[in-house]
Amino acid sequence: MLDNSFSKLKNGSDIRGLASGSEIELTNEVVEKICHAFVRWLSDKYKLTPEEITVAVGHDSRVSASRLKNVVINTIRAFGCNIYDCSLCSTPAMFMAISAIKCTASIEITASHLPPEKNGLKFFTSDGGLTPEDIENILNLAQRVPETLPQKGGSVRKMNLMEYYSEKLRNVIKEALGGNSDRPLKGMKIVVDAGNGAGGFFEKEVLKPLGADTEGSVGIEPDGNFPLHVPNPENAEALKSISEITVSSNADLGIIFDTDVDRAAIVDSDGKVISGTKLIALVADDILKNNSKAVIVTDSMTYESLKDFISKRGGYQFRYKRGYNNVISMAKKINEKGGNCLLAIETSGHAAFMDNDFIDDGAYLACKMIVQAVRAKNEMKKLSSKLDDFVSPVGVSDTRIEIKDENADVNKLLKDLKNLAKSNKNLELDEDNVEGVRIHFPSKQHSGWLLVRESLHDPVVIIHAESYVDGGLRAMISFIKPFLKKYDFLDLKDL
Repeated sequence: MLDNSFSKLKNGSDIRGLASGSEIELTNEVVEKICHAFVRWLSDKYKLTPEEITVAVGHDSRVSASRLKNVVINTIRAFGCNIYDCSLCSTPAMFMAISAIKCTASIEITASHLPPEKNGLKFFTSDGGLTPEDIENILNLAQRVPETLPQKGGSVRKMNLMEYYSEKLRNVIKEALGGNSDRPLKGMKIVVDAGNGAGGFFEKEVLKPLGADTEGSVGIEPDGNFPLHVPNPENAEALKSISEITVSSNADLGIIFDTDVDRAAIVDSDGKVISGTKLIALVADDILKNNSKAVIVTDSMTYESLKDFISKRGGYQFRYKRGYNNVISMAKKINEKGGNCLLAIETSGHAAFMDNDFIDDGAYLACKMIVQAVRAKNEMKKLSSKLDDFVSPVGVSDTRIEIKDENADVNKLLKDLKNLAKSNKNLELDEDNVEGVRIHFPSKQHSGWLLVRESLHDPVVIIHAESYVDGGLRAMISFIKPFLKKYDFLDLKDL
């Protein structure tokens, strides 16, 4: 069992913690133990000696990146492993390193959109990103590693991995637009908000060489203090910023990335943000034009109308658990069983395409949307016109309710809620739902649904509600609130 100092670092399928400031959790000693354990885990899993292992190491722009990179590299090479030092890199590029430069594994030092003082580690192998169970096993090993490291000293080589990655992305756009021009984006105005993270390369090394006008782009230079705003394509302030920049720059498209570029959102020329379920719908529309009957795996938070939108185009939505690793794993399982799943995508902006080896890749998603924006412009249309038949709810809300007692039995709450839905003739329990409890409110007064689930990362219960009539949200919350009041461990002040 993990002790508290290590268990609090587990964040789903990643490791995250405070890495700068006065109360550092990711100390040199802790990171050394984790990397020590990772080498042992790799050796056992793939039956390799440390000398046969090659690991690529990269990082985003955080202020603690240099310190952590040095610890990671020095620890791993002490076993005799060989290292590629990739420096500033996106997370998708580090995943690509496995095949592009023939690595056993790769590590991205990042904490995604979290505040500047946080950092973390994402691990990849040829099987993809590690699972939560893998992280648990590595942390268990880390608790028991010896105090001293071996001193075998593997090689360390510098590698400009982003050069390979940028070329790949340029080719994606060129080939999709016919492959007849080296500057297929000439005449397109595209602005990028890289959030001062690792995504500035996209403006410099992908868009400009292809002929795009990128004047007006912001946050291109890496700065781990994130001076503009939180680098998060779900953050309201960040989305407002890129929307305003897109309009003021008279751009055809705006793109915003998170810190390590595994998530993205886009903005149409009129400033309309296309993110969340609408972004999923736009990508699905593109995929299903040439691949009818394809399966698209999403998380549990999508609008109810997405199912009909995809179905009208001949496809099938498989709604699964929230978490990018969950949706990707399910997509692969569907294909292993003979299915035809072409996309695993979350409302958070994580997207993994089968034709990109199911790499969770915000920049690849952006390339796909750029191609669609070019085609729409050639037809004298806006990109968002492809969503003309998409039905948006009247109201959507997400409420995070703090769990005050660490010993709270949230499973009992969910079980009780499920029984309530089954016994109430005015409610419909979604029997196909696999995360939390999803209840449909079919009456004209509500016309919506409500999902109650426990957070993957934090001690909170999340209530996501959506209604297609005025006042429906209030009516649903009013119904559920008396039920929740029975559980003393919930802090309902925000409900």
